[in-house]
Amino acid sequence: MKEKQESSRRSFIKKLATTTAAVAAGSSLLAAENKVKPFSILKRPPGNSLNDQINIALIGAGGMGTQDAIVALQIPGVKLVAVCDLYDGRLNDAKTRWGADIFTTKIYKEILNRKDVDAVIVGTPDHWHQQISIDAMHAGKHVYCEKPMVHSITEGPAVIKAQKETGKVFQVGSQGVSSLGNEKAHELLKSGAIGQLNYAEGFWARREPLEVWQYPIPADASPQTVDWETYVSNTKKRDFDAKRFFRWRNYTDYGTGMAGDLFVHLFSSLHFITGSMGPNKIYAAGGLRFWNDGREVPDVLLGTFDYGKTQEHPAFNLSLRCNFVDGTSGTTYLKLVGSEGSMDITWDKVTLKRNKTFGSDDPFYLDKLKKAGSGYAERKKMLPPEEIVYDAEKGYLGGPYDHMNNFFTAIRNNGKVTEDAIFGYRAAAPALLCNDSYYNNSPMFWDPEKMHSIKK
Repeated sequence: MKEKQESSRRSFIKKLATTTAAVAAGSSLLAAENKVKPFSILKRPPGNSLNDQINIALIGAGGMGTQDAIVALQIPGVKLVAVCDLYDGRLNDAKTRWGADIFTTKIYKEILNRKDVDAVIVGTPDHWHQQISIDAMHAGKHVYCEKPMVHSITEGPAVIKAQKETGKVFQVGSQGVSSLGNEKAHELLKSGAIGQLNYAEGFWARREPLEVWQYPIPADASPQTVDWETYVSNTKKRDFDAKRFFRWRNYTDYGTGMAGDLFVHLFSSLHFITGSMGPNKIYAAGGLRFWNDGREVPDVLLGTFDYGKTQEHPAFNLSLRCNFVDGTSGTTYLKLVGSEGSMDITWDKVTLKRNKTFGSDDPFYLDKLKKAGSGYAERKKMLPPEEIVYDAEKGYLGGPYDHMNNFFTAIRNNGKVTEDAIFGYRAAAPALLCNDSYYNNSPMFWDPEKMHSIKK
């Protein structure tokens, strides 16, 4: 493995030197302040013409489910024929948005019984992901399920089993996984661009009420407009509570907190880029610092993770942060750090930085260094890091489009998706174990290959 990494590193350095020289020679516009920053456009090759129609249904027409359907309908040959939700207002909105002929219902099994539905988007709260996904696959439907794939660590194996038994296409909706940014980062890491990976970190910052799950509650929310009994039928029974329905991410019966909503995106991207199956040790800390609105989950969460050495990557550490009280807000990134450089990664941009040193061959300079004291003749100067920016070309439709297109392409070609049930579970598991670590105030141990918890 070490010899392979060294060969890749030398190959990358050779390519980097050629690229930098070419840019420096051919682009005087980049030479301002004597800094050269090579720039590359990330492109998505044009796809084939897709005329065979795929009929889809949306189960869970809240914010994320609706957005998924909007993206899906940008794919040629995709038609929405049915929508299911437990709130009347969303069903009415679906008819307004997509046409009065859309079939609507509050009973998801009515969707699964329809012969004209080929695939479903599961955009429900997390506590319904497992059951609806399994039922849909056994009903012969392909499934695009929002992340995290499951609500608890024990639910993953059943989804994996259903996908294997039915052979249906199942993709988890961590939308950035299929992006140009992740693909370029994977390529750069494999080529030795940052040397040997040893550390990674991710950060998600938010501050505005809508961003931190204080979603609006409709004025007509009531037991008459919401099927509350169905909503809580697979969890603790409670009297109707509009907050628990419309702001479900704040409550552990239905949501998975910051880790399940946001950390899982970072795990998914990291695992795609590195080829990792996941960490073997998880520890989380944090607290409820500001949003004292009755929520049961923290608004600041920190996670640290140990990734062991595998055939795909060396051992490395990961640090994740999520802050819902960040006054600067708007900061989201994933950074990979290696022995030769680092990468800042988003879904449509990768910034590669590599430190460099410079040694002088000037005899007079060397003589002065010798006279200054022993060892100074070999001393080199630190220079600003080399920087190459890989940016998506203008008009790029984005990671969510690529991820959804990956799903429909697999359906049409009887192929495989980027984030199947096994990948989705390996991304969800460390996020869910973050919650367990936080509430138990202790580290969690996980076997990422065999996908089960380890008792210490």
